[in-house]
Amino acid sequence: MPRIYVALDLPEHVVDQVERLCVGLPDVRWADADDLHITLRFIGEVDEPTFEEVGEALAHVTAAPFELQLQGIGHFPPRGEPTTLWIGVAPSEGLLQLKRRVDRQLASLGIAPETRKFAPHLTIARLRGPLPENRLGAFLKRLSLYRSEPFTVNGFTLYSSFLRADGAIHTPEATYDFVQGIAERV
Repeated sequence: MPRIYVALDLPEHVVDQVERLCVGLPDVRWADADDLHITLRFIGEVDEPTFEEVGEALAHVTAAPFELQLQGIGHFPPRGEPTTLWIGVAPSEGLLQLKRRVDRQLASLGIAPETRKFAPHLTIARLRGPLPENRLGAFLKRLSLYRSEPFTVNGFTLYSSFLRADGAIHTPEATYDFVQGIAERV
């Protein structure tokens, strides 16, 4: 059964910029540049007919292109021993509208809403174990004021993922363009 999610891809120049930030911590598995994305909605495992229905329903999501900007850094969980490092997303009404439209289409298929609050972010690393507090603190402080250049979002992607011990394999299944309003199988 496919494990699927909806995400925003990043322009190459933003990916290049983020890649340059991902250095300086020991015992960390940095995200591969090809896997950098902002998850709009994690759906989970679905059967093949539901997978097809999701792909078709997402083709009905319409939106105007909007600007987005990455900003700041943090970790999950917010309290306790960090396991994941992320870069945040500046507040964006366009992003929230798109999220609501995607959720509405999924709800029309009977897919239950997410229970977690939407916290848009870009996962940049998984920590393999506890880091020296001074190293992690210095890293977070160095990137606390980080801001990417604003970039235009004009579509989104349906991904499948396959979990492995050394990380997930993410495969784009279909892309959806706001301007043309059509789905393209990848």
